[in-house]
Amino acid sequence: MNTFKTAFLLTVLTLFLIFIGAYFGGRNGMVIAFIVAVGMNFFSYFYSDKLALSMYRAQPVTREQLPRVYQIVERILPRMGLPMPRIYVIPSDSPNAFATGRNPQHAAVAVTQGILNLLNDEELEGVLAHELGHVKNRDILTSSIAATLAGAITLLAQMERFAGLFGGGGRDNRGRGLGGLFMLILAPIAATLIQLAVSRSREYEADATGAHVTGNPYALASALQKLDAVSRQLPLPASPSTAHLFIVAPFLGGAGLASLFSTHPPMALRIERLTGRRPV
Repeated sequence: MNTFKTAFLLTVLTLFLIFIGAYFGGRNGMVIAFIVAVGMNFFSYFYSDKLALSMYRAQPVTREQLPRVYQIVERILPRMGLPMPRIYVIPSDSPNAFATGRNPQHAAVAVTQGILNLLNDEELEGVLAHELGHVKNRDILTSSIAATLAGAITLLAQMERFAGLFGGGGRDNRGRGLGGLFMLILAPIAATLIQLAVSRSREYEADATGAHVTGNPYALASALQKLDAVSRQLPLPASPSTAHLFIVAPFLGGAGLASLFSTHPPMALRIERLTGRRPV
């Protein structure tokens, strides 16, 4: 269901791009915006691992330095058919973890010092299986596609807004009415909301993968509950561009409207899906 939802949302983004392209700039405008968006995300896709790891001062560790994590990862890998990723530690007391890399051969898993101190081995295994689930499911590629489509839609709206300042525009003033104004404002917001929904669906899928691989959904649920509680007390300063990578959102979102703009599903729903009941 999560995979179907992701495919559906990416299809909606694609159709939305076609519609917005025709509305604002015709076929040429849509093609230009798409090419620019691809160019903007190409670098991010191929170098996202290096950027994210350096941003959080992640340090590579050897088997001798961190045997606990290596042993857990090596226990998981045969069940997932993945090669050994690079292992990093982030010098932060905030408990969190993320995986990055454009494919399994270039994957890296980073854990904070805080998560190593907080979780027991079973819980840490659930977290690492979740992160390796992102690698197995090619979620970096999925996120890059969603970012490219959403970026093209946003760029089209910006191009139309810029043309409007000079009295031009691809629609010969037809987009200057109330409907055009709504499109200029709402199109980028709608594209961002769909992109964030893709991110949330991938988190659910990684949870399901981690639970299936370990055979212990309760350990992952327990880990998520601990991470959620402690990360609220010790939030991890993070960039909005990389917030979606982490197992727990670095920025604490509120309920209601704020949750629409979150890169992660509500923690209570994630735990409920794993265990069949809401956390107390």
